[in-house]
Amino acid sequence: MNTSFAALSIGLAALLAPCVAARANDSTAELAAGGLVLTKTADIEMRSEDLYVSAEEIRVTYRFFNRAAQDRTVTVAFPMPDVTLDFIDGMTAVPHPGTENFLDFSTKADGKPVATEVEVKAFGNGVDQTALLRRLGVPLYPDVDYDGLTGLPKAQRDELIALGLAAVNEFDSGQGWEQHVVPSWTLKTTYHFQQTFPAGREVVIEHRYTPATGSSVGSVIGSTYAAGSTEYAKDLRTYCVDQNLLAAVKRAQAKAGPDGMPFMEQRVAYILTTGANWAAPIKDFRLVVDKGDARNLVSFCGDGVKKISPTQFEVRKTDFTPDADLNVLILRPSLAR
Repeated sequence: MNTSFAALSIGLAALLAPCVAARANDSTAELAAGGLVLTKTADIEMRSEDLYVSAEEIRVTYRFFNRAAQDRTVTVAFPMPDVTLDFIDGMTAVPHPGTENFLDFSTKADGKPVATEVEVKAFGNGVDQTALLRRLGVPLYPDVDYDGLTGLPKAQRDELIALGLAAVNEFDSGQGWEQHVVPSWTLKTTYHFQQTFPAGREVVIEHRYTPATGSSVGSVIGSTYAAGSTEYAKDLRTYCVDQNLLAAVKRAQAKAGPDGMPFMEQRVAYILTTGANWAAPIKDFRLVVDKGDARNLVSFCGDGVKKISPTQFEVRKTDFTPDADLNVLILRPSLAR
């Protein structure tokens, strides 16, 4: 597959489509997770990858083959997307904030659950400050109601702020202005496990997780006020939005009226390029993107796309070396019943 990807936008079900103010205020950002990673190897090849992507679930099944004459035991890793804590503007749309397994990640090898280990690091201003936070007894994954930093001695609060690990949140909840010191560090989480690949045999590895799907109340796609802006042009490129989808959106806007807000936006990101770390190109690659509802519109970059159900679209490639990642835009009619 040539992942410069010929432009594809699938705009089906021309329903309701609004444009509201740009997605700066009422939006959450997607987090790009991806596939299994190991250090480049000359022995283990990925014979197939079957990838299912939707706003609610991501599932991947891999078939690996060890072409060496001896068994190979390697560390297989699943790097989670970075999460920067934001207690001021609101936590990023992760399914389970406050937990290490914030995307419900699970994996199996040859049908059996695999017990994974986890490595967690906390960064401030690009510097690993995990040891400091552990020394202070601060949870690396605070939940959304966490206010423990406010109770630390002033010198420690000031140190955390200076290191980019905390920020001051000021607000008035009806009893006068309050100041709270809140976490702002970036978490890097990697699940990993040891896997033996027997010589001359296939091993099937599966994993699933709930994606951190970005969303916004409206969408800039098709809007007149956003046309020509840097953000708009970037969106058109990122999701390969074509004229067919834009026309469907404009028809929907005409039905909704000038003040209508019938479309919600969802964004799903998946890191495909980790598939280039194996011994050879992926012999058989299959991608299914599911837009979730036949009334939704969907756009993503790809070529050779085939519609296989009212909501699902398939891409198949052979000898595939991914050199670009996947970004999916779903426009959901907000007035749908």
